[in-house]
Amino acid sequence: MARIPQHIIDEIMETSRIEEVIGEFVNLKRAGSSLKGLSPFTDEKTPSFIVSPAKQIFKCFSTGKGGTVVTFLMEKEHFSYPEALRWLADKYHIELPEEKPLTPEEQEQLTERESLHIVNDFAKDFFVEHMHESDEGKAIALSYFRERGLRDDIIKKFQLGFCPQNSKSLTDVALEKGYQLKYLKQVGLTKEKDGRTFDFFRGRVMFPIHSVSGKTLGFGGRTLKSDKKIAKYFNSPESIIYNKSEVLYGLYFAKGDMIKYDNCYLVEGYTDVISLHQSGIENVVASSGTSLTTGQIRLIKRYTNNITILYDGDAAGIKASFRGIDLILEEGLNVKVVLFPDGDDPDSYSKKVSSTELQEYIDQHKQDFVSFKTDLLLGEGGDDPLKRATLIKDIVASIALIPDSITRQVYLQNTATRFEMPEQTLLIELNKLRGKHQQQAAKAAQRAQQRPPQTQQKATPTQQPTPQKAQMPEDMPPDDFFDAPFPDMPDEAMMSQGGGTSVRTPQPLKEEKYYANELDLIRILLKYGTRAIESEHKDELGQTETVESSVIELIVYEVERDELNFTSPILSKIYNVFKEGVNENILYGVKHFLRSDDQDIVRVVSEIESSPFELSRHWMEKHNIDINQEIHRLNQAVLGALYSFKICKINERIDEIRDIFKNDSNLGDENMMDLLAEQMALEKVKGKFATKLGRIIL
Repeated sequence: MARIPQHIIDEIMETSRIEEVIGEFVNLKRAGSSLKGLSPFTDEKTPSFIVSPAKQIFKCFSTGKGGTVVTFLMEKEHFSYPEALRWLADKYHIELPEEKPLTPEEQEQLTERESLHIVNDFAKDFFVEHMHESDEGKAIALSYFRERGLRDDIIKKFQLGFCPQNSKSLTDVALEKGYQLKYLKQVGLTKEKDGRTFDFFRGRVMFPIHSVSGKTLGFGGRTLKSDKKIAKYFNSPESIIYNKSEVLYGLYFAKGDMIKYDNCYLVEGYTDVISLHQSGIENVVASSGTSLTTGQIRLIKRYTNNITILYDGDAAGIKASFRGIDLILEEGLNVKVVLFPDGDDPDSYSKKVSSTELQEYIDQHKQDFVSFKTDLLLGEGGDDPLKRATLIKDIVASIALIPDSITRQVYLQNTATRFEMPEQTLLIELNKLRGKHQQQAAKAAQRAQQRPPQTQQKATPTQQPTPQKAQMPEDMPPDDFFDAPFPDMPDEAMMSQGGGTSVRTPQPLKEEKYYANELDLIRILLKYGTRAIESEHKDELGQTETVESSVIELIVYEVERDELNFTSPILSKIYNVFKEGVNENILYGVKHFLRSDDQDIVRVVSEIESSPFELSRHWMEKHNIDINQEIHRLNQAVLGALYSFKICKINERIDEIRDIFKNDSNLGDENMMDLLAEQMALEKVKGKFATKLGRIIL
């Protein structure tokens, strides 16, 4: 696979709009200068997922994930770094270097997931081409779709196709082109029996099933034969890229209108979705012939809290779907129901009426679930008091599943009015049911705690850099590092400015002790690194001179002169990029790091960019300084970060010396005296730095 040149990566990152891309996966709403939505990485009730269009980064506070648009695609769609870039290039019509056909060796090196996607994409194109280009495809499949009333643009939009009736046409062509049989079998395109292979979908019209981002996950294949012994539909088996319970047919095409109209129409089959699209209703998805699952409901919830279920007139099928309604209610979504005339489904009815008439019918016939259940079951039960009592209990049981107390109360009032019963009677029944639910949940949680833990592979500890002694030059006491004035800043302020950051990156125990100070220095480098700053140094003759340099150059000079190191591996990696840039006369800014293919770097830099760093409001008010004006005290900010970092390194070495005293029983007198002298010198240096910072060292 051809490597993407850096200038094209830069173009992709400049052109891509993170709010547009993430908006295809998450229902984002304006929250000040940012956008907010429910996390796509976990199930949550309160939105904690933030997108910053200005900074072109995202932050998920429920999982800790964060980064750029590339990071998001890698996390959400499990793309590799190059895959994410190519996806963006395709979306924004950016031309990439021409790729050469994959050799068998190169294809073998692709990950299993990538290989399965590639095989499915090949099959999709094969089915489409065969339907449109071969005589067999045109005569059998294309004519079938057209007879069903589908327009060519709709056929093309949904990438409908045809698998040849020859038992192994697809398999033979795929193997000839170098695709591996094991992947063809894994996604269910090829079957093997008694040593022979054959196409699983042979002779069927094909419906590709897409991911939210448009990747081909699997297929539905419909037979055109009338033999009742032959299954009407075959579906791809589950694989590492296709989990039926977490996929909705048509979501890739529907998500935009689901957000736009704040509603999702839920139907049963592929043709229902396609026919409604042709009628101008595009916010529609199907459960792909399976019972509705919690995973599918949560997928809808990313885009809207409102579901309208479109049923055909089959009473038995409607009753079977009551469980689906309860699942929707349990997830806190609002559900409406539309029942089509007996004998019609969304597909057939949409072909009988105009687009306007279809939309009017849906709007006029949608009911809330209580009215729907009541009308349906009362019609069957008549005046039978026992059936009526059962129906009321059934409806109250559904209401009991609703998590929001106000919504429960409204539905309970409506039910009491409808059945002319005291609301208190229904409330007693509802509370009894909710009590049972809570007991069951508690027992389930208790059972889960009592289960023996699963065997897990022991994590390999992160290898830490070897601690280095903090060297302070004998001919230059700390007082001479900088002569710029520094205010009397108490610990309260320094907890915010000089290391009290809110980046939540898990670190090993030793690392945690020094992480905040190291992080604050990296923050200063990222936020102000390219800005100019003046500092005063003594030259070789002892004369004080004012030197102007960038913040990056100044900090790198100080850190390297004193031979200091970062305890955190990821912060050390970021610092080294700055240092290498200085060596090459390049001052790197935030954008350079956000475009890195190292997603650990992207994550930490995004954390820093998305976290609120500011001085303590109490301290600012006490000293009559405007808050959030760190840029106007740049010398102070840089000094604070540097001095705090150096104190941190001194403390690190002092801790090491104390550990030696504590644990080394064979320490000789001479070594002990040397270590004591070093500790005293370090304590003295630390005191001078603390004076600069206005701290009291205990």
